[in-house]
Parts: sequence; structure tokens; C-alpha cells
Amino acid sequence: MKDVLKLSISGIVAGIVLMSILKIVQLIAGSDAYVLLFNTDYIPLLPDWGPEDIGGVAFHFIFCIVSVVALFFILGPLQLEKSILPYFLIYTIGSAVLYSLTGLTEREPTIDDPFSWAYWTSAHAVYAYAVGWLIKHWL
Repeated sequence: MKDVLKLSISGIVAGIVLMSILKIVQLIAGSDAYVLLFNTDYIPLLPDWGPEDIGGVAFHFIFCIVSVVALFFILGPLQLEKSILPYFLIYTIGSAVLYSLTGLTEREPTIDDPFSWAYWTSAHAVYAYAVGWLIKHWL
């Protein structure tokens, strides 16, 4: 139970890092990749909470927590749960692919915006490193 709490906190901390990076990119470069963190348009059972409403922010953090806890336990049998590389590869490649979900919504950014894709993927690479580092050094 103690590990799940630490993993949850790691997900929250890394989620804040991810949000902060994409918010800075939005303010400096004008990219709307930040909006994708909170977008639930493409999930039929969830209401449209808007880009930064409390529901969208909750969605972001719930996803961060669940993905960190789940990936930690998936990597456990392989004895890779405290290695940074699997987190880096899975989250970075996964986010690069998941960017395509933007094609299912009317909101910006568009699916064919290479800069938003690069910002999104790079920010998730930092998120992935943060998750891996926190797990390696804290758990």
C-alpha cells in the first residue's frame, strides 16, 4: 500500500511537470498541445469538461496516477520496475502515437501540426523521465 501511495504521488508530481512544460510552450510558442491533456471529446462516456475545467484536470491526474501504478506493476515481473528506460520508451512512444487522438476532436491542435506533435511528445519524454527517476530514487 505504501508503494501505491508513492507511485500515486510520483504520478501527480510528474503530471504537474508535464502540465507546466506544455503550459509554458503554449505561452511562448502559441501551441495548443497543452489543451490535449484535458480533452475528453473522444471518450464517449465522459462529458466534455472543456480544456481546463476541474473535470479535465481531474482526468489528467487520474490518468497519470493510473498509468504510473499500472506500468510499475506490469514491469515488476520483468524486474524492470525501477529502471528509467522502460518508462521513457513506453510513455514517449505511447504519447507520440496517442497524439493522433486529436483527429477525433474539433479542438486545436490539428492532427497535422508537426510542432504541436513535437511539443507533446517531447514534454511526455520529460514526464517519462520524471516518473522513472522518482520511482528509481524514491521507491
